[in-house]
Amino acid sequence: MPKMKSHSGAKKRFRFTATGKVKRKHSHKNHILTKKSPKRIRKLRGTAIASKPDEVRVHQLLPYGAK
Repeated sequence: MPKMKSHSGAKKRFRFTATGKVKRKHSHKNHILTKKSPKRIRKLRGTAIASKPDEVRVHQLLPYGAK
């Protein structure tokens, strides 16, 4: 049986932790930043852990990425 293909968009947006959880970036950090407060922009730094339903979907899109 042929290998499944990984979703190209998901490859660029998600990473997995060592335990198999899904890391993602925060949204609302790309443009129109002048009207957003510095505190709000600061809180959007770094990565977050995806919710359980989203984690299931990402595992389907990236069948070989997780452990």
